[in-house]
Amino acid sequence: MAAILEIVGLRKEYHMGEVVVHALRGVDMVIHEGEFVVILGPSGSGKSTILNIAGGIDIPTGGQIRYRGQDISAYTPRQLTVYRRSAVGFVFQFYNLMQNLTALENITLAAELSASPIDPAELLAQIDMADRGGHFPSQMSGGQQQRIAIARAIAKNPDILLCDEPTGALDVSTGVSVLRLLRDFNRTYGKTVVIITHNAGIGEMADRVLTIRDGMVAGETVNETPLEPEEVAW
Repeated sequence: MAAILEIVGLRKEYHMGEVVVHALRGVDMVIHEGEFVVILGPSGSGKSTILNIAGGIDIPTGGQIRYRGQDISAYTPRQLTVYRRSAVGFVFQFYNLMQNLTALENITLAAELSASPIDPAELLAQIDMADRGGHFPSQMSGGQQQRIAIARAIAKNPDILLCDEPTGALDVSTGVSVLRLLRDFNRTYGKTVVIITHNAGIGEMADRVLTIRDGMVAGETVNETPLEPEEVAW
């Protein structure tokens, strides 16, 4: 498979007065087209920082991150905006839905950013929420809100879906249904999905697991026979 993201010598430092915090200490990794990848690590290990830089939300202190061979760490703010809108979809732990918009409007708003969107009504049907399109986030459960958030991210038809602890605020049953949506997006559309989590069980359904510790890649595991979401042991 061709590489869609290449991370080379990635460093990130935060300055807090005279104290320098080294969040990333020279991360190297490659994410391939159509892969389902889990980045595993404890809180504070640097995995969220990797995701934010890969998504064009944060800027590295050093190193490179290449999307289809182009170094996005050298992009102008305008180029980063185009990258975030067209190439990347985000799924967050706490949904980040627009509270004054309905479920369908939240998805449609994202679709309007794309030149080749997926039909919002079709996505509502795919996540079994066709009857909730007119409901506001406050009228939905956490699991329903996360399903809408995933549909919103998918609506742009991004090349890469970046997911930050997408099941962290959910019970096991609801979390499994969310993981099923992510796996189905990966398989149905052939798109790359990257999940960061501290839950080692989720790694069992990935094509590859990259373990992060103290701002560095500490290990890599290839799953020859990834489990289905329903088979994952939490």
